[in-house]
Amino acid sequence: MVSVEARRWFGLAIASLVIAGLLSLSVVLGRLPVLSWLVADPLFFKRSLVVHVDLSLLAWFYTVLCGLTALQFPRGTGWAGALASSAATIGIGAMLAGGLVRGAQPVLANYIPVIDHPLFLSGLALFFIGVVAHLATCFVLPVRERRGALLPPATMLGVQVAGAAVILAAATWIAAVAGLPAGLDAATFFEFSGWGPGHVLQVANVIAMIAVWCWAIQHATGEPLLTRRAASVVFGGLLAPHLLMPLLTVRGTLDTLYHRGATQLMRWGIFPVVVLVLCVLAARLWKARTRPQVTIDRTGAHRTSALAIRTGLAASAGLTALGFILGACIRSSTTLIPAHYHASLGGITVSFMLAAYLVADAVARGRFAHWLAARRQLMLFGTGQTIFVLGFALGGSYGLGRKAYGAEQHVRTLGEYAGLIAMGLGGLVAVAGGLWFLFLIIREMRGWWRRPRVAVAPDFVTPNP
Repeated sequence: MVSVEARRWFGLAIASLVIAGLLSLSVVLGRLPVLSWLVADPLFFKRSLVVHVDLSLLAWFYTVLCGLTALQFPRGTGWAGALASSAATIGIGAMLAGGLVRGAQPVLANYIPVIDHPLFLSGLALFFIGVVAHLATCFVLPVRERRGALLPPATMLGVQVAGAAVILAAATWIAAVAGLPAGLDAATFFEFSGWGPGHVLQVANVIAMIAVWCWAIQHATGEPLLTRRAASVVFGGLLAPHLLMPLLTVRGTLDTLYHRGATQLMRWGIFPVVVLVLCVLAARLWKARTRPQVTIDRTGAHRTSALAIRTGLAASAGLTALGFILGACIRSSTTLIPAHYHASLGGITVSFMLAAYLVADAVARGRFAHWLAARRQLMLFGTGQTIFVLGFALGGSYGLGRKAYGAEQHVRTLGEYAGLIAMGLGGLVAVAGGLWFLFLIIREMRGWWRRPRVAVAPDFVTPNP
């Protein structure tokens, strides 16, 4: 059963992605040498970049996570859940309104860029209050409320641990702000207050991505990616080291212990575990390549959902691996840094697109009719994002600086021009793939509120404890 609350969170996620996708066009155009001169004010691009990043990185990711956690409760979480989703919705609206204020100063802090205006900051705070309140509510509800849940055991455990990571990020932010001295300028305040929480939020993203992998591979093959015991080790191994993050502020947030400690946790606390899971996922996909699962639509025609799922998993896993490789190549502040995190976040985005299709299939009672189009869309988006990332990486290999737009850019070499052109073309292809996703999922969502609320869960193979 897919509750109204879960549909509400996924609807908010799609709405956030619609706006973020439109804003990404201005960000891409602001980097293209041929067109960037049309807008002389680089702050226009920076304000668009801030709102785009916060919608596509924060609003999209954590509303999807809230939707996944809501899938654990077929009857919803009651009035508390309704208040939480309402707070998050109002917060997103306030962020958009704050971003339109003339003269508002963008602060391009790492992880959580902001616009230094009370309306935008209040909206950002209200959004996170809604998300954290929903996740906390899911922890306190009794286990009996999870009867009939759609998610397999490993995925259910994964979204719970991802929710715990978001709450840990909130605690880290409180500790970081408490450890900052008074009188700091806005750039320093937002950079250091968001550094530690941003690292923990990335851990939450990775855990949620692996949880979706577990759901998708089991839906496609009938076999679990991880047993519940193995999932406990994987998710616990990702979260446990980051429990130290709030303690890193003990000597003050400006101390090197906080900054370097968070960096080392990011460097060594994620990729070893994820690489192991990637190896298991690759083995499962290779084993299942000759055994596609076939679903049947309402007209009786056969649709191969497993092929679309394997395409999405391959794109997500490939971008994740590319992100690790590019991260290991970073030596200075060049566009290799955005190449690294756009690859990593692209892998998470593909997995969440796949999760949206799985939810649509569940609401349609196992008769989602657009798996073939979904496969092509996932392939298009994954290809565009890869080209976009490689273009950034090429420019960075020639020393192209990051966080520069319009007239601020100083493009000197043929390699930098080639990288920016590849970045622009790949970005446009990725945007086309994103718009196709929105078209498919919005067309399906129009019927969510008219269909019966009972959804048939897939036939899971119950993993051994």
